[in-house]
Formats: sequence, C-alpha cells, structure tokens
Amino acid sequence: MECRSIQSMASSSTRPKYDVFVSFRGEDVRNTFADHLFAAFRRNGIVAFRDDRNLMQGQHISTELVQAIEGSQVLIVIFSKNYATSSWCLQELAKMLDCSNTITESNLLPIFYDVSPSEVRKQTGNYGKALAEHEERFKDNSNMVQQWRESLLQVSNLSGWDIQNKQENGEIEKIVKRVRSKLGCNSVSVDGLVGMQSRVEELENLIDFNSDNEVRVVGVCGMGGIGKSTLARVVYGRNLHKYGAHCFVDDISKVFRGGGLLSLQKQLVCQITNGEIQDIYNHYQAESLIKTMLRCQKALIVLDNADEVEQLENLGVTRDCLCPGSRIVVTSRDQHVLDSFGLDETYKVQLLNEDEAHQLFCEKAFDDNIIMSRDEISREYKKLTDLELKYAQGLPLAIKVLGSYLRGGDISVWRSALDRLKNNPKKEIADVLQLSFDGLEPLEKEIFLDIACFFNHEPKWIVEDMLYCRGLHPKIGISVLTDKSLITIDECGDIRMHDLLRELGMRIVRQSAPNEPWKWSRIWSKEDFQRIMFGNTVTDDVKAVQLEGSYEERNMTLRAETLSRMRRLEFLKIKKVSFSGSFNSISSELRYLEWEEYPFTYFSSCCKLSKLSKLVLQNSNIKQLWDGTMCLDNLKELNLSDSENLVKPPNLSQAPNLERLFLRGCRKLKHIHPSTGDLRKLLVLDLSGCTSLMSFPITIFGISSLKYVNLSGCSRLFGGKELENGSESSIQCQSTVWSTFKRLKLRLPFHFFNSSKSRYNHAFHLWRLSVARLSCVYYLDLSYCNLHTIPEAISSLHYLEILVFWGNNIVRVPDFINKLPRLRVLDLDNCKRLMYVDEFPLPLHYPAAELTKLAKWRELRMWNCPKIVEKERLSGMESSWMREYIKVHNESTGFLAIVIPGSGVPIPRWFKHQNKGADNSMWIESFPNANDNNWIGIALCAQIAVQLDRTISINLYFYDQTGKGNLVYSIFWPKKEEEVRGELVQLCLFYFSRQLLIQDGKQHDLDGSRFEFKVDYQSYVDNERLEVKKWGMRVVLNQDLE
Repeated sequence: MECRSIQSMASSSTRPKYDVFVSFRGEDVRNTFADHLFAAFRRNGIVAFRDDRNLMQGQHISTELVQAIEGSQVLIVIFSKNYATSSWCLQELAKMLDCSNTITESNLLPIFYDVSPSEVRKQTGNYGKALAEHEERFKDNSNMVQQWRESLLQVSNLSGWDIQNKQENGEIEKIVKRVRSKLGCNSVSVDGLVGMQSRVEELENLIDFNSDNEVRVVGVCGMGGIGKSTLARVVYGRNLHKYGAHCFVDDISKVFRGGGLLSLQKQLVCQITNGEIQDIYNHYQAESLIKTMLRCQKALIVLDNADEVEQLENLGVTRDCLCPGSRIVVTSRDQHVLDSFGLDETYKVQLLNEDEAHQLFCEKAFDDNIIMSRDEISREYKKLTDLELKYAQGLPLAIKVLGSYLRGGDISVWRSALDRLKNNPKKEIADVLQLSFDGLEPLEKEIFLDIACFFNHEPKWIVEDMLYCRGLHPKIGISVLTDKSLITIDECGDIRMHDLLRELGMRIVRQSAPNEPWKWSRIWSKEDFQRIMFGNTVTDDVKAVQLEGSYEERNMTLRAETLSRMRRLEFLKIKKVSFSGSFNSISSELRYLEWEEYPFTYFSSCCKLSKLSKLVLQNSNIKQLWDGTMCLDNLKELNLSDSENLVKPPNLSQAPNLERLFLRGCRKLKHIHPSTGDLRKLLVLDLSGCTSLMSFPITIFGISSLKYVNLSGCSRLFGGKELENGSESSIQCQSTVWSTFKRLKLRLPFHFFNSSKSRYNHAFHLWRLSVARLSCVYYLDLSYCNLHTIPEAISSLHYLEILVFWGNNIVRVPDFINKLPRLRVLDLDNCKRLMYVDEFPLPLHYPAAELTKLAKWRELRMWNCPKIVEKERLSGMESSWMREYIKVHNESTGFLAIVIPGSGVPIPRWFKHQNKGADNSMWIESFPNANDNNWIGIALCAQIAVQLDRTISINLYFYDQTGKGNLVYSIFWPKKEEEVRGELVQLCLFYFSRQLLIQDGKQHDLDGSRFEFKVDYQSYVDNERLEVKKWGMRVVLNQDLE
C-alpha cells in the first residue's frame, strides 16, 4: 500500500475538481428545479459547479466553463422549453460530448424538465424553432449549428429522467442517488497503490456494506506508516455514494490536541452538512446536531488516527444514535483504543509481502515509473535493492521514502545512503515512528527500550520473566505495546519488533549522550562496553547490560572489573563473550544476573545482592558458589545447571523466597546443602543428571509447596551400597537426617530400593521413604534411576499429573496407577524389562475450574519396551481406554496419544477404515459434511517400523486441504545415545477432538486432509528410516459414545 495523503491526491492535475457539472437555462429553472437539485447535492456532500455562484468576478466565463466541464466527474443537462434558445447552453452541451474521451457517455445524464425526450430528439416544437433561428443567425458557421443538432440527438438518446408531471422531490432523490452511485464508481481507484486491492476487499468484507439491518463499527489497526489511513480513505471513497451522510475526519488526534473536542465536532458537522452549518458554540450543541442529523439517514463515518479513548467516547458518534445500515470505521495504532469503542471487527493491516515491497520500491526508485523484475535490475542495484528492502521490512512508508530518496542516484549514492540510514533514518520515517513512542507512559517506554535493545525475537514468557525482575510490570506493559502495534507476538509466542522501531529505541538510548556510552542507560554492544572499559571511569547511568556473541567471535576479551564500576546496574546478561580479570564486586542494585559460561571458580561473598531476583550461571566454571551465606531475600530462581565443576552445594539459608532451584547436570555434586530443605516456597527442584549425587536432606520432602521434582539419572541416590561405607561427612549427614526424620514422625509407607538387602537397616535410606509427603507435586521424573518397581506410595500423590519413568528396570505397571485421579501422562519409554500392564489411569473428569488445555492432553507411552507380553490384549485395553476417554472429554479440546510395542499386533477392529501402508501418509476420506455437527473427532491407529541408527526424532504432522502442515505430536526423540540402535515396531493410537482440528471455530470439510509421519534428522527429513506398515482411522460420531 503506497501511503498517499489526501492533500497530494487533491492537488493532482488528474483529479476532478467537481463532482457534478449542471448545464441549464437559467430563466427556466434557476430558482425552481435547479435550485432544489443543487440543495440536494449540498446535503449529500456532492460538490456541484454552478455558474452563477462559484465563478469569480472578472473572469472569462467561457474559459471557466470549459475548465469546469473538464474537471467534473458527472455531467447533467436539464432540458427545458427555452434551453435550445441559448447558444451558450448548446456550446456547453457540445463540449460535454467532446469530453467523452475522458468521461464516458454513461456519465452524461439528461433531465427532461418540461419537454418530452422526443421533442429534443426530433428537434420539433420549441427546439425546432430555436435551431432554425440559430441557422439564420450563424449562416457563416453552419457546421456549428449542425454539431448542436447532433449533440441534442446523442444526449436525448441517453438514459435519464423525464420528470414532466412528476413529483420533483421524489425525482431529485433518484437523481442524487444515481449521481452518488456514479461518483462511487469513479472517485477512488487502487491503481498505483501497491498491494491495496486485496486489503481493500478484505476490509470491505469486514465492514459488510450490503447489510442494512444493523450498525457496524470496524477498526483498522497497525503500526505507524503501514497504510491505515490510505486504506480507510480508499474504502471510504469507493462506498460513500451509498450513504445519505458521510464524512472522513482526518487525523483526529491532531485535531483534538490542537482545538479540543469542539474542533473535532465542528469538522464532523461541517462535513455532514457540506458546510451549511458552521456556527457551533459548545460541544453540547454539536452533539445534539450530530445525533439529529444521523438519526434518520444512513451514514458512513471514518475517524482517522485516534490515539485516546476520550477522542471517540465524547465525540457523540455512537451506534445508538445512528440509523440502521450506518457504518463507523476507526483507524488507530492502539488496539486498546479500538476495543474500548466497542468494535464488531478489527482489521489488522499487514506489512507488504516481498513482491509488493519490490514493486513499490521500483516504482519510486527507478526512472519512468517502470516496474522491473529482479532479473532486469543490474547486479549491483539488485544487491542494494535487497538490502534496502531488508531495512524497510515491508513498511510502505519506509519503502516509499527510501525509493524516492534514491531515485536517479548512482551505485555510490545508494551505498552511501544505506550506510547512513543505519544510524540516521530519514526524518519522514523517524517522525512517524517517534509519535508512537512519545505516546507511551514512562514504564512502557522502559519496556519498549528493553525490547528494542535486548529482547527482540525472544519468547514472551522469558521476556516477561526478565522484565519482572526489573520491576517493570511486564504483563500490562507488553499488552500495551502490542495494542499500540509496537510489537507483535508470533505464532511461536516470540516477541517481534520491526527493525525500524528497534533502531528507534537504540537511537533514543544513544542520543542521550552521543559517543559517550558510559552515560547511556543500556549497553548491548561489545564495542561500546570496550569503550567504557578503556575509559576507566565510574558510571552511574548504565542500568542494563546484555552482551551476546558467538563461538566464532571470541577474538575480543573484556575485563570483568568494568562491571564493578557500574554502580547502578540492575540487569546483566552475558552469553558467549570472553571475560578475564577478576569479578569481586557488583552493583547492590542488581536484580537479574545471567552469565552463560561464567569463567570464574567462585562468586564473591563481598557482593551485596539483597535485591537479586534471578541468578543463572549455566555451564559455568564454578566450584563453589560462595563461602558461607549470602543475603538473598528477593532471590526467586537459582540456576547452576551444567556447571560440571561444582563440588560444594550453595548455602541457601538466607534465600527464604527461593522458588526454583536448578542443579541439572552438575555431575560432580555429591550432596545438597541441608538449608535446601528449609525453603518453604520452593516450587521446582531439578537435579536431573547429577550422576554423583548421593544424599540430600529428607526435609525437602516436607516442602508442601513443591510441585515439580526431577531426579532423572540420579541412580546413586537409590543404589546405596557405595554410600554405606561413606565418608565421615556422609555419616554426619545421615545422622542429621535420621534425627530430623524422628522429630517429624514421618510414616514409612514403602521402600525404594533395588535389592532385598537394602532394607530399613540404614538411617540414610529413610529419606527415600517420604516421597508420599509430596502431596502437591504434579510432575515427578524418576527416569534412569535404576528402580525395579513403581512405589505404591506414589498412589497418594493426588495432584500428580505427569509421571516420567524412562529407562528403569520395572517389570509391571501396578494396578494402583488408576488411583491417581489427575494423572494424564505416564511415560515408560525404554523400560526394557517391562512385561505386564495391569491397569491404565482412569480418564476422570477434572473439576470445571481446573479444566485447562493441558488437562485435556493425555499420553501413555511405552516406546521400546520389547518384553511386553499379551500385546494384543494390551492393544484392546488401549482402544477401550481411548473410547472411555472420548466419552469423558467429548465436549472439550481433547487429545490422546498411546504408544506401545506393535510387532505382530493387529489394528483394532474399532478403527473402521483400515489400509496397508503405501507411504507414510494417512488420508482422511469419506468425511461427513462440513456442517454435520454429529462428528466429534478423529481416531487414528498406525503400526510403524523405524530404523534407529542415529540421532533422529519421529513426528506426526497434520496437513489440511491447502497443504498447510502443523506438527501435532513428537513420537520419539533420543534420550540416550545407546537407545537409538536397530529396528523398532510400535503401535501408535491417537485421538484428535473436533475442537482441536477446527481451531479457528469455522466449519471445514476435512475430506482430503491427511496425517503424515516424518523422521526429522537435524535440518532435513529422512523418511527412508520409517515405514507405516498398516493403519486405521475412524471418524468418531456421537452415536459411537452410546
């Protein structure tokens, strides 16, 4: 969409000056019919030329008349008794026909006032007499009179109105309606407005101009410079002829700030009355006039560029005061402003796609307005064109300005301009974008600058977490920025900010002190950090630092002492950047610290971190976090994952508010500090991959808040033999645990050992018996812990939803599993000794208040469990369990996945449509009618054979009729290297609810859609490793549940 202002369009030499030119004999109709017709034109906003009112004194009338005729869109001639007596009228008529090359004859409209069409056509009566007199008068110019005769004949044959002996008011209404229709067809063209046609049609469909039984209010939203006003103006121009009243109030935010509400209302009244009412003295009078004028006639009102709710609410234009069939269109950068006005629909204006952007740029950048293909542009210009378009990223305003700026320039000019634009964008672009930033509140500005400098393309939940640590109220702030079209959230949940807005934010930070980064509020460049480092001065202005590099860019080493000089630093994030020196102190204002590959072996105890909310030192060189204790009153998360040199656990006795503790992959860590058991607010404990871990305090299992526990790979916690002859420190720990255990009087409901000799004879083992106290845990991961049974005490974990038991040595799935009412995922992958499955978890109803999206997701997985016996019985149990699940969740967005060993197992007969596997696709055929509400979902069963000889993943995709595909389930991903060897045959059963397959709420015919298995290996698909041997499908109907 090319952004054109109304002023530039109005000044164009090709734009008509008048809507209507009327030719009439003054003495016949000036004060009667013609006067009434002109009044009707004015009431309907139709600009009509009138020779006795609009021509300035002293001008040559014939010249002005010619210009008026040529500058009008619709031409009307009123044939009256004495019309032909005027040579002036006949010259006008001839000139109208001369303009037929630019104005089609269908836009010439004759009105037969008090003469019949046949009299004019045959030139009899008064017309015959008048023409005879002209022939006598103009003997020397007989060709002119002949031309007049031909003009009368041609025009009298056109479709018009014979209003003799008819009610004038009714006929005038018909004429006005016809003229408005003509103006609607001719007034606005999308030619030359790149990308506009499809957007106009989409917006017009939302507005629904064909419905007259309701008032509709539609918003148009998008970032600055994207073409909202242009789009609204085109739609307005194409449809205004359909409405008795119409107005386009341009840039109401500017009008409101300049003259207040009354100024805005005056514009509205003036346009609706075509200037007839201008004396308005207060907004109460204006509001009354607006309601009176709009109550009895359909109106089309466009309110452009509203940026505050007040501008719309107090204007007096509401759906309650409008006649049915009326339409209000509001454009704004702020979705919240539109929502507050009570919209029926919102149209989100999209950036130009690649082809549209290229076309618009070529129109503006190259001579003669020639649209060149990429192949036609020289290699040098092509490369620079691509760079310019990458810079503009589909923003029409930026593309138009850049193209016009570069027009006629040689290659050197283009290169220079591109380099300059990176730091100094064109003012026309910068000013438009700056307006959006200026309208933000102080906290929202801080969030905008953080996203611009640090967080673009980051997941929203991660950004919210980091901003929360900074005290910036991110949920409200991000919502405001989204509403104001400053950021978007993509389908993956990542925050996206247009590069031009991102550059705006960075420029705002830099402009606070050009070339003096130590005075900036934020540092995001290693080069700027280095300048601060060499400056060797204390800085009180830097509040946030984020430095990210790559393994290929490690040629620059920074000094850690520089961080100590930033005395007001609140946020620090470092990733893949080399540091040297010492790190002995840091700002006491620090709230967030994330340092990947932290190079030092300790964290100085001299640091005062009472305000720190999150400490992340993944893949660090830490051996001991700090000596003694550290006051960490506000710490919510501590993450030392994959710090393989960590040998001494941190003392957390002064971190009472810690909620998340991650020590995943700390392979040398043998013990957990006793203070961990006193963390009463702990929610998440992840010790997975701590392969040397031998003990931790039993009091951890007394933490009632704990919801997520991951002990995957901690096999030495459950072995015991090597611990029985442990060190003195281990014995001391064991004694402490035992005394604590007795004091708490904990029950000992089960043993959790891998051999019969490991009984209650050792105090250290008693902490293992208290898992049952974790009553609030919803996620428990005990994979690869060398366990031989699923402990019965787990049946008391009434809030448990996910139980992961990969790679253990269990033989049986016990029947008490069905006593877990909330269990929705039971994962037994790679339990290679598993033989028997007694029961499945019952698919019970959740309480309505707790029925979340995840609660409707059920999984039962037994991938690579080769010793399972009675596989056919197991398959039958699973299909029965599936049907039971469907009965329970038939009205929700449900999903069910079951994966079991499948060698020699038939497809259950319940799956009606069964096929041999010709390829890896399973097509949906003979689907019920799209409007048939009887179907509730689709059940799928497939036997697959997979060759596992490298790191691959196996995924199931769903493709709709258009070929658009979505990943719906990951069937397999490698958990350990030794697991991906040889061929496996698995039986996979799935259920997809109707709501899940039709997520947009619209009815679709799924006939011709398909499911497809794919083997994904790194960045490409390798389907030779997978074969669908056979499969079955069933469209589940309501009667199937009876």
